[in-house]
Amino acid sequence: MKYTQLGRTGLKVSRLVLGTMNFGPQTNESDSHALMDAALDAGVNFFDTANVYGWGENKGRTEEILGTWFAQGGDRRDKVVLATKVYGNMGADGEAWPNHDKLSALNIRRAVDASLKRLQTDHIDLYQFHHVDRSTPIDEIWQAIDVLIQQGKVLYAGSSNFSGYKIAQANERARQRGSYGLVSEQCIYNLMQRDAEMEVIPAAQEYGLGVIPWSPLHGGLLGGAIRKERDGGGARSTSGRSGEALADPKTRAQIQAYEDLLEKHGLEPGEAGLAWLLTRPGITGPISGPRTREQLDSALRAVELELSDEVLAALDEIFPGPGPSPENFAW
Repeated sequence: MKYTQLGRTGLKVSRLVLGTMNFGPQTNESDSHALMDAALDAGVNFFDTANVYGWGENKGRTEEILGTWFAQGGDRRDKVVLATKVYGNMGADGEAWPNHDKLSALNIRRAVDASLKRLQTDHIDLYQFHHVDRSTPIDEIWQAIDVLIQQGKVLYAGSSNFSGYKIAQANERARQRGSYGLVSEQCIYNLMQRDAEMEVIPAAQEYGLGVIPWSPLHGGLLGGAIRKERDGGGARSTSGRSGEALADPKTRAQIQAYEDLLEKHGLEPGEAGLAWLLTRPGITGPISGPRTREQLDSALRAVELELSDEVLAALDEIFPGPGPSPENFAW
């Protein structure tokens, strides 16, 4: 496994992040534990979750599965850099009681304690704001985080789905307060969705944030969706968002060109999609959310995969980026 430091911190994390969103809804507890054991054995030390994972009436279930895994001992907790998130409505019926969601100081305090209980640990290494809260002053958010850091319940704070200007706003205010500020940003970023290159990634680099891409294969589209469809093994890949995308002729042509290119070079689409992200400036590591051991093994191979300049240039032709800001929308 390869490691890097998370943004400007001294924290060393694996270049592959184990995403746990499927633990519970798609993968049962026993199989989830086996996947975490395999990831840790392979050197993956960065695990990402969120308080809402489990979804619906089972919100919090994913954190519980991590908690029962940590409880097995064997230095599991000590070896893992644990990241979770706060913001979402935790009401099972979708109607949270007032102050049971978003980023008020009250909800942050409540949510941290609830996550710690489910995770069966005494601290969270990286506590991430799952979304921008436009109704809570940033000073209130930092006040709450500073208290948690002083209490030892949280070590670092990160953002998710923030715009570039929100990253700047949050860290400028933190600097004025004498707080450490955000150390990471978790955003959607992949070959098909490169908008983050305009302002989010440059802002993260400017302020010393590590960037942790979610949906690195764009909901399975970059994982060989057309080939799986052709071979009869893509029921999940061609349903929902992926299915709608493949129904668009332009998108389908892009994906076909992508799969043809990789077949020509003897590369697996899912592995190449992850490996491409690892070549991008400012990227700490993509979040891989495996449901099976096969998917985890594929993600692990991506960390060792070296893409040639020829392949990288061809990928840029198939999926051109937006270009730098502001030149991409001005002169």
